[in-house]
Amino acid sequence: MTNYQVDLTNCDREPIHIPGKVQAHGFLVAVDSSFAINYVSENISKFLATDANSLLGKKIADLERLLLSQEDAGFITQLLLLGKHTKSFETINPYRLSISNESFNLILSQAGTNYLLEFEPDSTATEFDIQKTIGRSVSEMLTGKSLKHLLDNAAEQIKNLIGYDRVMIYKFLDDGHGEVIAEVKEEHLEPFIGLHYPATDIPKQARELYKVNLTRIITDVNAEASAILTLATEGETLALNLTHSALRAVSPIHIQYLKNMGVASSFSISLLYQDELWGLIACHNYTPRFINFKAREASKLIGQIISSALEYKQDEENSSKNNQYKAAYDELTGILRKGGNVADAITKHTTSILDVTDASGAVLAFEDQLIMLGVTPSTEQMTPLVDWLKTNMEDRIYHTHKLPDVYQPAKAFSTVASGALACTLSKELGEMIVWLKPEQISTVNWAGNPNKPVEINEDGLMSLSPRRSFDVWEETVKHTSQRWSKAEISNVLKLRDEVVFAINRQANEIRILNEKLKQAYEELDTFSFTISHDLRTPLSTIKNYSELLLESNSSLDEDAKRILNKVIGGADKLNFLIKEVLNYSRVGRAELQNTDLEMASIINDLKNDLVVAFNTHNLVFEVGNTPSVYGDRTMVTQVFANLLNNAIKYSSRSAPPHVKVEGKETQTEVIYSITDNGVGIDINYYNRIFDLFKRMDNVRNYEGTGVGLAIVKRIIEKHNARIWMESELGVGTVFYIAFRKNL
Repeated sequence: MTNYQVDLTNCDREPIHIPGKVQAHGFLVAVDSSFAINYVSENISKFLATDANSLLGKKIADLERLLLSQEDAGFITQLLLLGKHTKSFETINPYRLSISNESFNLILSQAGTNYLLEFEPDSTATEFDIQKTIGRSVSEMLTGKSLKHLLDNAAEQIKNLIGYDRVMIYKFLDDGHGEVIAEVKEEHLEPFIGLHYPATDIPKQARELYKVNLTRIITDVNAEASAILTLATEGETLALNLTHSALRAVSPIHIQYLKNMGVASSFSISLLYQDELWGLIACHNYTPRFINFKAREASKLIGQIISSALEYKQDEENSSKNNQYKAAYDELTGILRKGGNVADAITKHTTSILDVTDASGAVLAFEDQLIMLGVTPSTEQMTPLVDWLKTNMEDRIYHTHKLPDVYQPAKAFSTVASGALACTLSKELGEMIVWLKPEQISTVNWAGNPNKPVEINEDGLMSLSPRRSFDVWEETVKHTSQRWSKAEISNVLKLRDEVVFAINRQANEIRILNEKLKQAYEELDTFSFTISHDLRTPLSTIKNYSELLLESNSSLDEDAKRILNKVIGGADKLNFLIKEVLNYSRVGRAELQNTDLEMASIINDLKNDLVVAFNTHNLVFEVGNTPSVYGDRTMVTQVFANLLNNAIKYSSRSAPPHVKVEGKETQTEVIYSITDNGVGIDINYYNRIFDLFKRMDNVRNYEGTGVGLAIVKRIIEKHNARIWMESELGVGTVFYIAFRKNL
């Protein structure tokens, strides 16, 4: 048979199911489908008056003659035929027989095209009434209401049942390494509770075998295993598959591992959760110990009962947490379906997005803002993280429990965000929700250094040997959070669909409102023109008759003439006001014709016209830099005309009046300032100066309608630009306009 070399690169692929040997406390014979003997363990000569080589190639009847009395001859053949017919040996095993006046159990199983016959002692270190003992043990184990109580009770009952020096319950964690979570031991032994064991201690192929064979016994680590002999076929010997063997020899690495711990024998029982290996009941004895097939089967039954109870308890604990997530999801769904602002619905109620997972913080990136809930990094730290997620999220959901490993800047805030779960709301707009879990800094107590030492063989090859020191070795786990559960991820996906639906519904509502607004604008336009026409006609009549009366009637005294002049002036003012209102209503509906505007010519033309119009004595009109602006020529000209008009008008009584206009460029904007040394604006009016028909008390004796700045504001908003001002009463005012560059 092939001698498999275990080295540094392949220890997790060691073929432990075909070791080519059996443990020394029993012997093995394998027959093919014709019941010809083709494998025999070399130690058979210690139990029977024959040797292995003399049996190879013989029929099963030859073995029966050595084992059974004449009247029982052929009985093993009958057992094999029965098992072959029923495709199972469970109801047959074990078959008790006597060898050299000692009681043995025959255990039958199938290994591919071969049938295994394993003979092991029936005597055991433990004698008990199986039904009574199991019934009492199970009752004791199931008294605890929590998962921890169940496992503590299970360890206690197993120790009472089979009497090993130490019984541990060993749980496999997410990354494959294990932890001792329950333990019962003899008083003189040091505790192993809480110790962690690296995944390499029980490699993947061993864990797969534990799912097939629910119990595994190692009787004596110091006993020499017996080789399995076979006849060569076409010059080669084929290894016998011992997956289902009770006598299968143990990996040399594991034997040395147990020796390093001072363990002489061990027994394990598999614990399954949803058909996967959840953990092991690991039993250690510090002297050789053997328990027979029936005792092992009783232990297996207890393990199966514990697995069922474990599944129930684990599901119960998971269900409690999942119900909390679902309740939060249901609450948020109800709020979202009532309509209203989506961001407020999921962030500003007693139940928020923070409650649908076990996260400690959550961030909503929506409509160009970040809304933070719970414990989160700062805005300065979250903004680049959100940008990174926008770039790196290939699907609608992304999660990691080791964020600093994939996003290096997260090391700076790993204490609050080592885990991240994100879902996109709109990939185009970069909108998303991000949940965060803090760093779980924990000191892990390893049973020795988890990095197995490398040893150099005589042939120069590197090989792995078990760890020689079992002193507690501490490792601090950093930059790692609790893992995101399936329930958390599922809940987030469902909530995402609800939020996206609410956003789309709100967008549809906005579209309908826009249609109504468009209709209202059209009606307002019709109304404005109607009012304009209906008002202008009588106003013209009033003005014309007043002028005619003033010119044709020579008998009017001075008071009558003054009154008629006031009527004519009032008609002109009202006519101008109607014109301004029409201009204001048209701004919102006019289509922009944006181009790059040469501002120097526009400002100089306005300067020349306004200086002549106001004829202000000693006016100082200063023009600085005039960078180009991207916008609609007519509307931008109107903005500067209104602002310069106000600057000259309200500084006309200063000595001398001083107006300055200049522009400067930033990376993204062109910012103009228009400065005057006029009357200034009272701070109480700062929030109202752009409102329609709002005028300050200190300009009542200046001409104006209160419409000009409202038009300016509307034009600026239509250009997606900005306008603000600084002012001081009696000192002057500066208006700033920031236009976006056409990048």
